[in-house]
Amino acid sequence: MYSNGDIFVGEIIGTAILILFGAGVCAAVTLHYSKAKSAGWVAIAFGWGLGVLAGAYTSAPLSGGHLNPAVTLGSAVAGGTPWSKVPLYMAGQLIGALIGAALTWGAYYAQFAANSQADKAQPTLGIFSTGPEVRKPVANLATEIIATIGLVLPILFFGENKGIGIGPIPGTSGGVYGSGINVLLVALLVVGIGLSLGGPTGYAINPARDLGPRIAHALLPIPNKGTSDWGYAWVPVAGPLIGAVLSALIYNAAF
Repeated sequence: MYSNGDIFVGEIIGTAILILFGAGVCAAVTLHYSKAKSAGWVAIAFGWGLGVLAGAYTSAPLSGGHLNPAVTLGSAVAGGTPWSKVPLYMAGQLIGALIGAALTWGAYYAQFAANSQADKAQPTLGIFSTGPEVRKPVANLATEIIATIGLVLPILFFGENKGIGIGPIPGTSGGVYGSGINVLLVALLVVGIGLSLGGPTGYAINPARDLGPRIAHALLPIPNKGTSDWGYAWVPVAGPLIGAVLSALIYNAAF
């Protein structure tokens, strides 16, 4: 059982790494004068997947490496994570996401400044948070629910695949992933979701991943940053949480 302090610190560190990689690759392919500008959606999908890999492995010995309120909620409904620990996980994840977004801004500080001075300045909110290609709230919500089921349901079942793992991550009881190799599988799963289901909304599938950086975007002194689009912000929060509960109900029904 993870201690309260370890959960809080572990989720802050792991989620900050996740967002640093994920928002970082979005900045890399978006901003002017970046060597990776226009690298495309495949680069973004792999950047986020590798962010999950790095963040989860780093935080696993402390907290199990959830990094995502949807994963935490799904695990709690399925009977894994104690409900008393859920607020600690979610608070750490949101703070970590804020920190990761701020670190991304610091790493690309010169590019943000140059972007604002360019003839065709690129919007910056998409570096930090998601947005729909077609703004239809019900359809956008459905996309996030479906994509999150595609994430959380396999994660819950990964924990049952005792025969394919390499054993628990050292210093842990396996977290929500079951075994060390399953962390890699989850990272590849995130890449697959990005490639297959990320087109309509940018696949938040993680309330902290979207809300924390959106808050950072609103607070940071980014030149000509435009709106933080708070009218859409509820979709990437509600959708993943609904998807997580549905995933846990399916899992419980199966077992």
